[in-house]
Amino acid sequence: MGQPQQTAAIGGPFHLVDQAGRPADDGLLKGKWSAVFFGYTNCPDACPTTLFALAGAEKQLGASAGDFQTVFITVDPARDDARKLASYLSNPAFPRRAIGLTGAPDQVAEAAHAYKVFYQTAKDPADPGNYTVNHSAFTYLMNPKGRFTCVIPYNESAEQIVAHVQKAKAQGDNAESC
Repeated sequence: MGQPQQTAAIGGPFHLVDQAGRPADDGLLKGKWSAVFFGYTNCPDACPTTLFALAGAEKQLGASAGDFQTVFITVDPARDDARKLASYLSNPAFPRRAIGLTGAPDQVAEAAHAYKVFYQTAKDPADPGNYTVNHSAFTYLMNPKGRFTCVIPYNESAEQIVAHVQKAKAQGDNAESC
């Protein structure tokens, strides 16, 4: 008999605020396939690139896109309040079903820790208000039970993302790979 497949302990409870200012927790992952991505609105490259690809995937999923959502969790809560997330995610090039989440720094840190996300503020001592945030750039596909299915690597095309989602969907709500 073979060894059982092991899944990484990725994901877990979080308590944040969505882009409308409403409390949001990990329960929002239940009932839909969720692409969870950690980033920030001032990101110059990885974040808009990933959100653009996720928007393309959402479009390619067609009618089945109703059970797929993008969850964007900021790693820059000092600048990314609910209103800024709402404005950022309203970009027509980004997923229509995107949910933006923010919170107090300790709440964001707790969510990032649950997802094994690295992030670190890189401030310029000469201009502390102008800074970047180094962060992991993976997307986590979560199944409709809110459990981790697989990592979607950075820089995947919309077609590659769709292939991951379709493979996971074919395995059902208990998918553990894609």
